[in-house]
Amino acid sequence: MEISKSSRHSKITGDFAERLVLYWLSKYGFECAYVDHVGVDIIARNPHADEIMGISVKSRSRNPGTEGTYVSIPNDNLTKLDAACKAFDCKPYFAVVVDEAEAISVYILSKAHLLALHPAGNRVISWKMGDKWTAKLTFRTSADAFGANFLRRRRSAGDQALTR
Repeated sequence: MEISKSSRHSKITGDFAERLVLYWLSKYGFECAYVDHVGVDIIARNPHADEIMGISVKSRSRNPGTEGTYVSIPNDNLTKLDAACKAFDCKPYFAVVVDEAEAISVYILSKAHLLALHPAGNRVISWKMGDKWTAKLTFRTSADAFGANFLRRRRSAGDQALTR
């Protein structure tokens, strides 16, 4: 099925991803709030680790056929997150939300864990989306990283009606 996204789809994707992460954290007992600040999108208190998390949410909406491609996170996002976390006295985290045709996946992990898995290159961190890489987070039990597939999409006759 061919998808034609709206002109504001990137903005809508980002807003959706931030609210999805808020929902997930709240559902599991994290006190959390959306903040409009350079470098950080969410501040959350982790009841399991007794820490305050400053979370930068990165999101992508993939077209069919591009599933598994990496998510590029510019290196200056590290500096912005660090500055915001210093101002709010919290630990730096990233949330990566990717809509890949059949599933919406969310991964939340500390900046240190992100860099251990995917060291920064000259300009960007390349978050790898292949099964080999995502399996390292999906089944991880560490307090500083977790992942989930929120939606498994089932094709229906209505799908075609949306594209007409």
